[in-house]
Order: sequence, then C-alpha cells, then structure tokens
Amino acid sequence: MTAPAVTDALAVVAAHADHPSGVLALNTGTVRRPGTAVPGFVAYRRGRRHAVQFAGPFAAPADRDRLLGEFLRELSRGPGRTPRLTVAQLRADDVARYEAHGFRVNQIGSSYSIDLERFTTRGKALAKVRQNVSRARREGVVVTEEDSLAPRPELDALDAAWLRAKGRHVKELDFLIGERGGLAAPLRRTFVARVGGRAVGYVTYSPAWGTRPGYLYDLTRRSPAAPVGTVELVNLTALERFREEGTGWLHLGLTPFAGLSAAHAPATASPLLDRALRLIAEHGAAVYPARTQEAFKLKWAPHVIEPEYAAFQGGPTPGSVWNLMRITNAI
Repeated sequence: MTAPAVTDALAVVAAHADHPSGVLALNTGTVRRPGTAVPGFVAYRRGRRHAVQFAGPFAAPADRDRLLGEFLRELSRGPGRTPRLTVAQLRADDVARYEAHGFRVNQIGSSYSIDLERFTTRGKALAKVRQNVSRARREGVVVTEEDSLAPRPELDALDAAWLRAKGRHVKELDFLIGERGGLAAPLRRTFVARVGGRAVGYVTYSPAWGTRPGYLYDLTRRSPAAPVGTVELVNLTALERFREEGTGWLHLGLTPFAGLSAAHAPATASPLLDRALRLIAEHGAAVYPARTQEAFKLKWAPHVIEPEYAAFQGGPTPGSVWNLMRITNAI
C-alpha cells in the first residue's frame, strides 16, 4: 500500500495530533502506514527484528483502536520473522489502548509545556534565565528569525560539527528529534544566534496542534564557541515573538528518564525496567544527561509537566529496550 500524500499526512497530523511532539511523525525516513478502513496513519520504522512506532495512531479518536488493530495485523503478516513492536512517546490517553493489545507500558520520561499567556520573566523562577540572557547580550549575541527554507551553509556547518561530536551512529537517532527539512519545513520557524555576524547557534520551532496548540522547541545546535546564555537568548526571543503573535503554548518536548514517578506507573509496567530507568535517571549522566536536560526545561517554569510512556509488545526484552535507548539518543 502506498503512503499518504504529503499534503494528506500533514493534514492528518494537524487535525488529529493531540501530542506536543506530533510533528515528528512527519520526519523524513519515517514510514506512515495509512489505514485501509479509516483515515489516518501509524508512524513507524521497521528493522529485521524490531519495529518502533512513534506515538499512538494518528486518526480521529473514534478510529484509533481500529487503525492500531490493522497495523498490528499487518506487522504479523509481513515477510520473514515478525518484528516485536515498541512504541515510543505514548501519552497517558493511549496507555489503555496498548495494554488491551497485550503491551506492557512503562513511563520513560516527561514532557514540559509553557502557557505563553501566563509566562513571565519576573520572579525567582526565571532568575537563571535572566542572568544567562544578560551575559549572552554582553558577549554580543544577536538573535534573528531567518527563512527556514533558504539555503543556510552556516547552519549546515553547525550541523556537521554536531554530528562529528556525536559520532558516526547519530544519523540513526533522528526518529524522535526534529529536522530542518521534511514535510513540515514550510511551517517551521528558525531563530539564529550570531556574534559579529557569525552563526554560533540556532533553534527550530515546529508547529504543535491539539488541545494546546502552539510550537514545539524542536532542534537545537550550538557551537562550542557560543557564549554562555546563547540558547536561552534564542528561546526567549522566539517565545516573546510567539506570544506577541497570540500563540498559546510553547512545548519543550520529552526528556527521557526525567520526572519518573510511581504515581504515573501503569498497572502493566515492568518492575525490572522501571528500576533500570530509575537507576539511569539517578546515576546515568554518562549514559544520558537527563538531569541537565530537565534542568534546562524547569528553569523556564513550565506550567504543565506530563508523563510519556513506552509500550512493549509482549513485554520488554533486552533487544527491544536496547532499540528504544538507541532511538531516544540514550546510548
């Protein structure tokens, strides 16, 4: 079956993605398996032994169970060995849907969102942001919004430097992070930080739909030579622009291993995996900088912090957990 047309996929996400990071379903390289009996699609990537789905089915709420059932049946009928399915970045509303199909579901982290109508830089909560922003301005950092579709050799160079620092496997990790191109490129906003006219960092913001519409703080690149506070100044500049335009929300996205809580644990959660995730959260800075990422998001005083989940078909296995860690950039 052919994939939905570009405009159809974007329309489906815009209409039905009640997920702060729903735009990631449009990433280049992600397969969008359309429904046969209902409109919508499932976003996933398939390997020889494992398949990984992003979020729940993208369809009207009444059609999601049927679309998921279609997808699971198709996976089981595929050629060769049936891959075990892992689902990343499930929201709380999707947990019961996957449990009903025999998945075990564990919290894997939390996402953070700012209500722009209530946001203020005043007060103790934003003291660190104010301090870093002031330092960046003193160092000559200037932030401007630039055309996301125009060729940007300087940004390409920042990307290349980041890729070199991350290592040769990093291109495999673009499933749960943003991109500068792709289907959502015409809707993306790009804010670039420069010192003396030279680009030292940038942040892209992608549209977010659903009950809290706005933008997702998506892709960040920063030169090692960028002054302290560069990213904070970029984000504050974008945030203030969005607020002036009447945008409702700025979503900061998922931080794996952050905000893990027994209060968010589904009944089907694997106790062994839960302990492992908590161990990484507490002592795994060398594996994934969860505390650093969480601290950056918390200093913006987010108004909503929500759990996000991973679902494992038949329960987690070493292979499925390893695959999940890879795509969340945890290893």
